[in-house]
Amino acid sequence: MTNHEGVNNRIAVYPGSFDPVTYGHLDIIQRASKQFDTLIVAVLNNTSKNPMFTIEERKALLEEVTRDIPNVKVDSFRDLLVRFMKSKQAGTIVRGIRSVSDFEYELQMASTNHLLADDIETVFMMTNPKYSYLSSSIVKEIARFNGDVSELVPPYVRERLIEKGSVK
Repeated sequence: MTNHEGVNNRIAVYPGSFDPVTYGHLDIIQRASKQFDTLIVAVLNNTSKNPMFTIEERKALLEEVTRDIPNVKVDSFRDLLVRFMKSKQAGTIVRGIRSVSDFEYELQMASTNHLLADDIETVFMMTNPKYSYLSSSIVKEIARFNGDVSELVPPYVRERLIEKGSVK
């Protein structure tokens, strides 16, 4: 359903750095893909961070781990999220929430995005409790010290971490 502003509320964007994609991200992707006709997983090119994986590598990781979900597309952006949304005619932002502190930050972002584009909605999805502690930063920290990340990331992602020399 397209509204008067030209955005489609059946197309959603799940933005993030995904450096690397974790089982927590994948849980949100799988659940959100059931709620929308199209879910665009959008990798943010955040110039203020020093990522382990390049944009292209993160996109490839996401494409591999979502290949069995037909309505998921993977893309990247380096502009304001609402501009990316308009370029894709997407009407909904999907954000995962793990904790109260996540909610405070995400509420601030949702309010800012609403100020910039009041025709775009934000939907919060509570994470599966078994992933409530999980973040890409934790995965990278464990990987840096050669810890076992097999319960945290899909096998394909673990293999790429090994190739990066981060995991034994």
